Amino acid sequence: MCGIIGYIGPKPVVPIIIDGLRRLEYRGYDSAGIAVVDQGQMQVRRSAGKLSNLETALGRDPLAGQYGLGHTRWATHGRPTEENAHPHRDGSGRIVVVHNGIIENYLELKRDLTARGHRFESETDTEVVAHLVEDEWKNDGLEKAVQRAMARARGLFALVLLSADDPGKLVAVRNGPPIVVGIGEAEFFVASDVPAILAHTRNVVFMDDREMVVVTAEGAKFFGLDGVPHEHAPTRVTWDPVMAEKAGYKHFMLKEIIEQPHALRETILGRVSVDSAQTFLGEIGIPEKDLAAVTKVMMLACGTSWHAALVGKFMIEELARVPVEVDYGSEFRYRNPIVDKQTLAVAITQSGETADTLAALREAKAKGARSIAICNVVGSMATREAEGTIYTHAGPEIGVASTKAFTTQLVALYLLALRLAEVRGTLSAEQRREAIEALMALPTVIEGALKASKVTEEIAARFHSRKDFLYLGRGVNYPIALEGALKLKEISYIHAEGYPAGEMKHGPIALIDEEMPVVALAPRDAVFEKMLGNIQEAKARGGSVIAVTTEGDDTLDELLDPAVDAKIAIPATSPLLTPVAITIPLQLLSYHIAVRRGCDVDQPRNLAKSVTVE
Repeated sequence: MCGIIGYIGPKPVVPIIIDGLRRLEYRGYDSAGIAVVDQGQMQVRRSAGKLSNLETALGRDPLAGQYGLGHTRWATHGRPTEENAHPHRDGSGRIVVVHNGIIENYLELKRDLTARGHRFESETDTEVVAHLVEDEWKNDGLEKAVQRAMARARGLFALVLLSADDPGKLVAVRNGPPIVVGIGEAEFFVASDVPAILAHTRNVVFMDDREMVVVTAEGAKFFGLDGVPHEHAPTRVTWDPVMAEKAGYKHFMLKEIIEQPHALRETILGRVSVDSAQTFLGEIGIPEKDLAAVTKVMMLACGTSWHAALVGKFMIEELARVPVEVDYGSEFRYRNPIVDKQTLAVAITQSGETADTLAALREAKAKGARSIAICNVVGSMATREAEGTIYTHAGPEIGVASTKAFTTQLVALYLLALRLAEVRGTLSAEQRREAIEALMALPTVIEGALKASKVTEEIAARFHSRKDFLYLGRGVNYPIALEGALKLKEISYIHAEGYPAGEMKHGPIALIDEEMPVVALAPRDAVFEKMLGNIQEAKARGGSVIAVTTEGDDTLDELLDPAVDAKIAIPATSPLLTPVAITIPLQLLSYHIAVRRGCDVDQPRNLAKSVTVE
């Protein structure tokens, strides 16, 4: 969602803020702005469109100041125009605010403030906050005015404010969407995500909900919105700042696809032993006897993480023999789910801040469930609210379309399935050893799958102008058909549908014609012959088939016509790990098609990396 950065320190403030906003571009945005205080005067610049437009405006009309804040906006209330861009000011022009989230009662507040003489210039809910703080100003400090204003506001939001009348101070509030505070050497930062400040400090505090921080040149002080002081020890972020750079690749997405063997090795490292046939997940935080007593697993996730959960269902049910339900985080609370103390709730979220997934996790806990998060960000809200966490060591993922975060989630779910199987006694030591050996070999398998880049680029050249795609898979691979279709639509804007292949005859087959490519996931597995039947049905109706199959298997060659069809081969691996391998060529195909179509691969329109509001 919206990107936020604020800075107080001895360095020139404008370059730090612009650089931080650039590192937050991956979140998706439609306008940008900056505010600084210089010699007691508030200065604001805003532009619609890309950050480069703001930089052009600053080139025409430069800014300098002692401290300030910046923002990239993802529109919720009001069109993406300069007038609606953040920062927003109060009536005096002496208070500014940037905001991520939604003020749910903003219309009620706006009517009240208008009746009290306030005049508004934008269509946003954010501007109401600036006027609300102005309305509560009593010359006892910005933080006191903010505290009183927050007592009147409802919703989920992250705010950062400054006032020219209370100099040398930033005040930030978290109530839902994330805010991190960076602790540097005689300098301090507030931001909506770690990459914005990673080049300056790795020591951060992840704020809690309903918490406020007051940042000055002397340090950061934390309070509840009730005014009670809070104590926080900084978390050391282990990501290397260089990991968030493109490292010579044209796009972050391509870099992150290529990084997957390394990310998988990092996620596996130290967590399994072939010799003892054991899995080591001490960070789960749930006693072994309680894990063994689990009678149901509930997966809670959104988007790509939901597809990972669907694969995880196959893994856990196959290896641990415990039933698994998979829920959209956005729907879980609205069906009165059946949960008890023997239910294990697994929240899957790359950022650890996805609003719907967090709400579902809280609902499950309130009903008595035990809880685990699968997450990529140390110290994020999901990791603090769950009893334990299986961290995915993917490193920072900047591209909006998830790649390495997804495949590391699959590995984390496989590790969880092995651990549950171990404590429940559903696999023998030899069976566990075989499963672990397959997992240890997986990064090498993925290195082999990445060799499909050239053939996927050639396929993209042939099919990039098509308007519709159909993705089909069976068994544990049908969620990968859903994920492949999602990737294509996210970054190329081509309409794509993913289906279990057995469902093709229940509707989608009506769409197949000469203009409809069918991406068929057909590795050599227990349902291979079923997939051959689906491929023949698609061919009989004139569809072009793009088949993904196992290296060394030439069965499909008899069915596919090279003039209209295509084949992608991937290395063989165990059936439950095939989804990881088969994901790679689908990512590459989506990437190359989007590049061919001239799309903004890393920042697709209308999308945000982390959806931190409902």
